[in-house]
Amino acid sequence: MGIELELHSERPARKGSSRETLLRGSYEHGEALARALSALDRHGPGKLGWVDPYGDTLFNEQEAQAARQEADALTRRCADEQQRAALLDLAGLLEECAATPGSYLWFMGD
Repeated sequence: MGIELELHSERPARKGSSRETLLRGSYEHGEALARALSALDRHGPGKLGWVDPYGDTLFNEQEAQAARQEADALTRRCADEQQRAALLDLAGLLEECAATPGSYLWFMGD
């Protein structure tokens, strides 16, 4: 199980080519990111708990802004270096998404 990330300039096309809107991707931390996010309560108040490790989840810029603080908190509590690297990468992409009007962060699960 792994989660890959892509930042898009607008809502990506789920079918066909989404490369036209792709700004940046993160593909090297999938397993560690899935492990880090799996500990979150899916029914809790946070946004990152919404991420489906087996399907796709999209965050718009407002959701990314809210999730950025969650990623920071998870990173501070994380003792596993692989998960920490994954969460730092996630935090950077969330920050970019929050700062880019109309953008989306796509979490692509297995």
